[in-house]
This record gives sequence, structure tokens and C-alpha cells, in this order.
Amino acid sequence: MIRIGIIGDIGSGKTFVANNFGYPVFNADHEVSKLYRKDKKVYFKLKKKLPKYIYAFPIDKNEVTKAILAKPNNLKKIINIVHKEIRKRLDSFLRKNKNKRIVILDIPLLIENKISNKRDILIFVNSKKKDIDIRLKKRLNFNSRLVRMFKKIQYNLKYKKKRSNFIIKNNFRKNSVKKQIKEILNFIE
Repeated sequence: MIRIGIIGDIGSGKTFVANNFGYPVFNADHEVSKLYRKDKKVYFKLKKKLPKYIYAFPIDKNEVTKAILAKPNNLKKIINIVHKEIRKRLDSFLRKNKNKRIVILDIPLLIENKISNKRDILIFVNSKKKDIDIRLKKRLNFNSRLVRMFKKIQYNLKYKKKRSNFIIKNNFRKNSVKKQIKEILNFIE
């Protein structure tokens, strides 16, 4: 199985690119949302660590955002609880797709949390800052302070680019992205 990790800046369109490969995608952000909506065990752990912010099940993302903005250390507490569960879901995804030729890993902290391995093919999604800013402002829960906090826990973009095997220039046009994906797949297959 070839594991392709999609990396890049917040709002660069990693999920857009991942979904255009045509292979099974593990989307960590979607899995976190599912945890908040469906996993009572995660709820109780978060409520125990952050009783001032986490009130009811299912977990409201706004409560999580308030907790993070109130104290930067709260982000670490949330990550410690949530990432363990995400790793379990990733392992399950990989077992379920073990016979697939290629799987796509859309995990924001793929390198930072040492989820990628040396054999993974890393693709950096490169987007114009202006496009990223427009996309981030359209998000319902956009908060510039929150974005800055998340950027602080991520590796520098130059480092990520350097670690990558390929770069996709994302202009958010499906045909352009699919053409670049096809070139990459032709090269690795």
C-alpha cells in the first residue's frame, strides 16, 4: 500500500486536493468532528480536563474554541485526548483499506505528530496567501487568533515544502488539480 500524505498551510485546500485523488481518504478533521458528535468517552475526558468550557454532549465546537482561546495550554489538553482517538481511527482505516493500492492521509499535523513514516509520499499543497485568506474568512468558525494558535504548533511551511516529494499548486480549479495529481500518480505508479 502506498500512503500519500497531504500537507500544507491551514486553508490551502488540502482536503480539496485529497478528495480529487480518487482513492480512500482519511480526513482527520472529519474524524474529530465525529468524535465531538458521537463519542461519549471523549466527551467525559474533555469535560474532566476542561469543566469550565465543555458542558454537554454532543460537544459544541464553539465550546472547544472558547477553551482554546481562554488558555493556550487548553489546546495541548485537547490534543492529548483527541489525537489518541484519531490514531485509533487511522489504524482502523488502514486495516480496512489494506488491500487498496493507494490511500490518502489528510491529517493537519501529519509530520508534527510523527504519524507519517519514511516510506510515505508527502505532497505539499501550495496556495496563494490571498486565496487562503478568502477561504478562511468564509469558514463558519473562522477566528484569526485561533488560526494563529494552530499555526504555532505546526512546522514552518518552508520545512514542510522541503520534506515533500511533490508540490501541487492549488488554484481551486478541479481540472488543474486533477492534471497535477495524474502527473504525480504516473510518476509513482
